Amino acid sequence: MAEVESFDNLLASRNLLKTSLENSRALALALDKTGPKLLEIDKKLLSLETAFRPSPSKNCTFAAIRDHVSLALGPAVAVLNILNSIRELEKDLLSSSGLSSHLSTIRQLEEALKFLTGNCNLAIQWLQGVMEFLEENSVAKHKYIFNVKRSLAILQELKATGEGEHACLHEAFHKLEISFKQILTEEQEPIVQKLQAIVERLNGSNRLKNCMSIFIEVRILSARKRLQALDLDYLEKSIMEFDDLQDMESCIDEWSKDMEFIVKNVLEDEHRLCKEVFGSIGSGVWMGCYAKIASQSGILSLLQFAMSIADSTKSPNKLLNLLQIFAVLENLRMDFNKLFKGEDCIEIKTLTTDLVTKVVNGASEIFWELPIHVEQERQSSPPKDGGIPWLVSFVTDYCNQLLDDNYRPILSQVLKICQGWKHEKCEEGLVTNQFYSIVREMAVNLDAWSKAYEQRSLSYIFMMNNHSHFHSLKGTKLGNLMGDSWLSAHGQYKEYYSALYLRESWGKLLTYLSHMDHNLPISSDLPKKRVKAFNEAFDDMYKKQSNWVIFDENLRQKMHQLVVQGLVPAYTSFLQKYSLSLKHNDTSSRNVKYTVQSLENMLNTLFQPKQIRYTSNIDSDFTSKQRNAVTNQIRFSLEAM
Repeated sequence: MAEVESFDNLLASRNLLKTSLENSRALALALDKTGPKLLEIDKKLLSLETAFRPSPSKNCTFAAIRDHVSLALGPAVAVLNILNSIRELEKDLLSSSGLSSHLSTIRQLEEALKFLTGNCNLAIQWLQGVMEFLEENSVAKHKYIFNVKRSLAILQELKATGEGEHACLHEAFHKLEISFKQILTEEQEPIVQKLQAIVERLNGSNRLKNCMSIFIEVRILSARKRLQALDLDYLEKSIMEFDDLQDMESCIDEWSKDMEFIVKNVLEDEHRLCKEVFGSIGSGVWMGCYAKIASQSGILSLLQFAMSIADSTKSPNKLLNLLQIFAVLENLRMDFNKLFKGEDCIEIKTLTTDLVTKVVNGASEIFWELPIHVEQERQSSPPKDGGIPWLVSFVTDYCNQLLDDNYRPILSQVLKICQGWKHEKCEEGLVTNQFYSIVREMAVNLDAWSKAYEQRSLSYIFMMNNHSHFHSLKGTKLGNLMGDSWLSAHGQYKEYYSALYLRESWGKLLTYLSHMDHNLPISSDLPKKRVKAFNEAFDDMYKKQSNWVIFDENLRQKMHQLVVQGLVPAYTSFLQKYSLSLKHNDTSSRNVKYTVQSLENMLNTLFQPKQIRYTSNIDSDFTSKQRNAVTNQIRFSLEAM
């Protein structure tokens, strides 16, 4: 309806201009004819000369108004022609379907409106001259002045139309913005070329702001949609909500994959698209769009999750988590430098910098405090079964983890960075010496624990177990670091404590099975007493040692063999030699409690490990990575160093 009224106004303006121009021509012609008549009157009526002579302020020739009118005709005719063109372009905009033709028509309409404004300005200037002449000369009729004023008003209105927001053009731009959003949403091909064309057209018309808002909104939704395929529920968890260390490790593994996906896929794509679509306008525009998309894509939540890990309570297990986080960030460092440069991405850059700082400082602090953590466990009690302390298993496994190729380069890099921040020199062998310190503190702990047992034979089992476990570190990262001589020493100590154990425990039972006087009469009770004493001593020893363990299967079988070889032959020989005395008065079943086979069977049931976990203040759980890395656990003593 507004367009119809506008067109009617334009037609009325055209008719009025034609009428005004015709009146102006008639006025000019009349003025030309009036000149000679005035000369005659001047001659005949000299007395009236003064009355008819114009004043200095109205000293204009009649020819002057003709010049003004003639000069105003050209722009006025052009205005009429332009109005017709605008009307045709408006029809084309309403009927155009293709993007290319729509953009071309918009450009033509914008140019037509600018041309309309320019010609209106020219026509207005000349008509204003006519108006001034008419107002300064009393010969002009009021009707002429009225018509000129009306024409000026119409031209002013047309000029405002060209300079202001044209209704049809506004609708065309709105349609263009809708097409822009549709292309983005449906990803119509060729998407980039179409988007670039629309952006350049809107930018040329100073209408880019709304287009940018549409782009940001659509691309944020697209980025979030791509992340919906990922299971990001773990981002909502607090540190206290993790079930155990294994649960946290699993989440960090997922975090590592998700970080790489969002950076190398989602944000890389958004960065490229922003640059391609808005790059021709300037880096400030496309980087501003990209920064808003990136901040709403989900990467801030991923960085905050890693920050919560870095802010949590420090513990040795946390070191592995921090190193993994650092490895991910280091792997993505070049991508971060590319994707988040400039002030527009300051929020992401600041959070990332803070995260790296906390990870590096936290990991370094934990690593340098590891010997202190080991030393703090010295006052704890050793395992009651003579097995391997949990701390030994944890530390050896932990060291193997840190020395592995997946962690050692990262650890060295983290320590070097931290020392660089402190302006300290990074010395060669610093990391290796720290592992030596950890093992040395463990040695002191084990020696202190071995002395805590009241039973000497149990202390020997304990030392044999731990020496065996340290000896079996051969071929591992920690074993290679400590060296062959260190490993051999533990093998020798294992054999040494095995011999001490046999002599201290089962060797004492042999005194009950020693041979007596061969002339001993059959009726003698001495063999019976010996067997009875042996039974009591064996029962007592078996009861005590039934809860003792030897974890290494080969060592356990070897100890079974040694105990059996040391005790069973002597027991067999004793029973054979004094069988008559033991059977005297038909009481052998009461005297001989164990047969040779039953005795051997009982001995072979010793040292079986139980599924018992020993806890410490360092950490209460093994992690899945630590269980799989090294299963052998060995004892170390100061003498072996």
